[in-house]
Amino acid sequence: MPGEFCARRDAENLMTGPHSPKNAATVILLRSGASGGVEVFLTRRPERMDFLGGAYVFPGGSIGKEDCSERTLKRCSGLAREEARRILGAHLTPVFALGHWVAAIRELFEEVGVLLCVTEEGRPLDLKESARREQLEHKRRRMIQEEISFRELLESERLCCDASRLLYFSHWLTPEEFAVRFDTRFFLAVLPPDQAPLESSEEVAHGLWVTPERAMQLYAQGNLPMIFPTYASLRTLADFESVESLVSEYAGR
Repeated sequence: MPGEFCARRDAENLMTGPHSPKNAATVILLRSGASGGVEVFLTRRPERMDFLGGAYVFPGGSIGKEDCSERTLKRCSGLAREEARRILGAHLTPVFALGHWVAAIRELFEEVGVLLCVTEEGRPLDLKESARREQLEHKRRRMIQEEISFRELLESERLCCDASRLLYFSHWLTPEEFAVRFDTRFFLAVLPPDQAPLESSEEVAHGLWVTPERAMQLYAQGNLPMIFPTYASLRTLADFESVESLVSEYAGR
């Protein structure tokens, strides 16, 4: 079993025990490869980080209080709260369930600069102009410095989170014997046109596009350290020949 992190799926387990898990959301960013296959974007956590320093992971992080606030959720389109609850489980409130989508979109933007949003009128986010990209990157850095919140960015830019771009993929819960635990939902998202993830950022030592098969080969060679949920996700993704077939499979679930 890859790595020392022995995680497992357990959708029924509630937050109990001495080390209650933090709720989190992770995004598996996808694009079509040169030969038409599936490529995913992996990021390496800086070595200085106490948790999983140096490991390759998918972008993601903990769900914050503001991700579930009424003002933030009003800036979310493409998925109703009750539908989010139906997808993730009845033990969650509709508000908290939809907060997973918001957190996933926020974390993806904070870590790698990809923004899954639409305008207030529902039009796709247009980032063809460099000035617009630079403006959003400036505000992303301000978010990292905690000078503004994600909600404030959305309001000032007149944007809404596009929850329809995220497809629910899997659920992982860290076992109770670990001091640092996460209850994490994994989502799939296709890279939007006119956007590209940052190669590095405040929370990313470097990122790379790679096929699931190649990532697993590099892991086996000792060149791509990762935890078990990451490896297991790659193994599932390797069964698909194209992004289209992958999206079709999970959109229909």
